Amino acid sequence: MESGKRIVSYPSAELKAMVERGESETDWEAVKAMTDAEVEAAIASDPDEAGREIDWSKAVFHPESRKKPMTIRLDADVLAFFQGQGRGYQTRINAVLRAYMEHARK
Repeated sequence: MESGKRIVSYPSAELKAMVERGESETDWEAVKAMTDAEVEAAIASDPDEAGREIDWSKAVFHPESRKKPMTIRLDADVLAFFQGQGRGYQTRINAVLRAYMEHARK
């Protein structure tokens, strides 16, 4: 990350208020320019991520599973990320959630 740049954390209530006001302080160009090492360092320094070591690369698609239709609220950027990957984004979201569930059961 460039010197002089900083990562700021906000309580969830304040984030909700900022979203309602249409505010965003995130410099997405700076985020996109971060190296993998910088992203890993930012994650490691985030107290909300303490102790979470989930390997999402092991998420597996289970086509035989019966799916139950439902409505779920996702952050706009999370949904945009998955939709940006093209067709099958709901399947990928399900695979990530399944991997998290299986990891949490261990």
